[in-house]
Amino acid sequence: MARLSIATPADVRVLKKGLSVGEALAGFTAAHPDAGGVASFVGKVRPGEDVKALELTHYEPLTLAGMQDLAAQALERFSLDGLLAWHRVGMMRPGEAIVLVAAAARHRRGAFEAVDFAMDHLKGAAWFWKRERRGSGEEGGWHWIEPRDADHADRARWDNS
Repeated sequence: MARLSIATPADVRVLKKGLSVGEALAGFTAAHPDAGGVASFVGKVRPGEDVKALELTHYEPLTLAGMQDLAAQALERFSLDGLLAWHRVGMMRPGEAIVLVAAAARHRRGAFEAVDFAMDHLKGAAWFWKRERRGSGEEGGWHWIEPRDADHADRARWDNS
């Protein structure tokens, strides 16, 4: 029994605190009992390159509206029963979840494609500004993270399909 209330057909959130992936997915699955498949993706702060922290900032009115529009596009494009898109902002440490996207559909292919579509758009969108703190002491510092060319290419592939 899920304890978390999930909005249907789309549950879009910008979170300032951590998220419980298991609880969110349990709530989402319970909210869509007629779905034949639920696919999900969890993006985490990557360790490595001496990353100590990741900070995400955003402009809330633009971010939330953009994510809601993205969810509406995914619901229509992939004939989904539901879509969940939650994105963290603030300070995070390596291993912490940044983003959770889940799609519920009658058939698995629609759910998989919807999650891929949503992540490609979230990764390349200008709604979030990211910077990493690397190293320590005088050698350490903050570094802005820009979307890579591959992120833009991933997003662009949906324009032609």
